[in-house]
Amino acid sequence: MEADMLAGHLHDWLPDATRLLFVENVGNLVCPASYDLGESLRVVLASVTEGEDKPLKYPTAFGLAQLVLVTKSDLAGPAAFDEAAFRSHVERVNPGVDVVLTSVRTGEGAGVLVDRALAAAE
Repeated sequence: MEADMLAGHLHDWLPDATRLLFVENVGNLVCPASYDLGESLRVVLASVTEGEDKPLKYPTAFGLAQLVLVTKSDLAGPAAFDEAAFRSHVERVNPGVDVVLTSVRTGEGAGVLVDRALAAAE
């Protein structure tokens, strides 16, 4: 899927009042990372349970991201997640990108994605 494929059909799929459209590019983080979907904000999500090495394994996905969300932050302790190492790895592939910890259980980082998406859509 690429931007021109989406653009040709969005008017058929969405109500005129639609302000935000989230496209989840599922699968692995290798192939879809470089596809141009015409997005206003490119976000990559990583779970603490996946480990802190993901940015180094998938440098294209993390390198192109405008926002990095780390999910399940409430499990960082039990998962032995090294936040400092993760942030260092992200900084190595994408200097200056925001890294935000999120947890649905604690509410940490709640609203960051929507706030950033709305700002990018303006």
